[in-house]
Amino acid sequence: MSVDQLTAPLSKDQAYALVDAVMERDDLALTASAHENEDTGEWFFEATCDSPPDVAAFEALARETLGGEVSFSVAPIDPEINWVARSLEGLAPVIAGGFYVYGSHETGPIPGGLTPMKIDAAQAFGTGHHQTTTGCLEAIDRVLKRRKPRNMLDVGTGTGVLAIALAKRTRRKVLASDIDPISVTTTIDNAAQNGVGQQIIAFQATGLNHAIIAQNAPYDLIVANILAGPLMALAPAVGLAAAKGATVILSGILQHQARGVINAYGRQGMVLTQKLQRKDWTTLMLEKR
Repeated sequence: MSVDQLTAPLSKDQAYALVDAVMERDDLALTASAHENEDTGEWFFEATCDSPPDVAAFEALARETLGGEVSFSVAPIDPEINWVARSLEGLAPVIAGGFYVYGSHETGPIPGGLTPMKIDAAQAFGTGHHQTTTGCLEAIDRVLKRRKPRNMLDVGTGTGVLAIALAKRTRRKVLASDIDPISVTTTIDNAAQNGVGQQIIAFQATGLNHAIIAQNAPYDLIVANILAGPLMALAPAVGLAAAKGATVILSGILQHQARGVINAYGRQGMVLTQKLQRKDWTTLMLEKR
């Protein structure tokens, strides 16, 4: 199966609006994103689609969403190249919440006083460089400075970076679930590489619907770095799984989506305690009352 990338230069607000519109449908794109060229300050909409993409449908959706014509360019994606790995190979280490996240290409010394985590680019989300991940790492650090959770769950674990952070700091068991089997395999590999393979139990699950999650509930710390829509859909399940007094850390939320997520979890007896903002992204810290 061949895959194409569809791109259009837009304003920041237009790019995010079109991403939201595309992701509300399941027939147009495999993924959609908005990003800024940091050298020029220009913003772009990008979508990855099965080849050939339905350009006419994208144009119609853009007219409906943005009120004007948008010109899209289409380029093939080489299936033999791991574009995620290639694009992240040269990224510098990240320091967030007292954690030092680096790839195997980094040869410099690990700074003292930080918790190191080696996370290489992979076919799963979460190398530590995105604002949603750094926000979660900082939120985890704030929680661990106040108390040491005993029963932890990472929903949508990706590369396992947040579960690994928890396991290294607490030296306790962490459950890590993801809907994607590649993410589960990546998490297991990364946990072993970081010396916490025995502490992390990684498994495939849709949301919180898994016997392992039910058997180990309730949790006094739940972390979920996914997207606003799925987070709101998971609110009832998270509310049931969270112990009284539990901390729930949520990310993958654009600033304009935060109120909807806060309200969804408020209906499950959770109150906002802290909000961390990193560029356009928000990380929420809530408590189950």
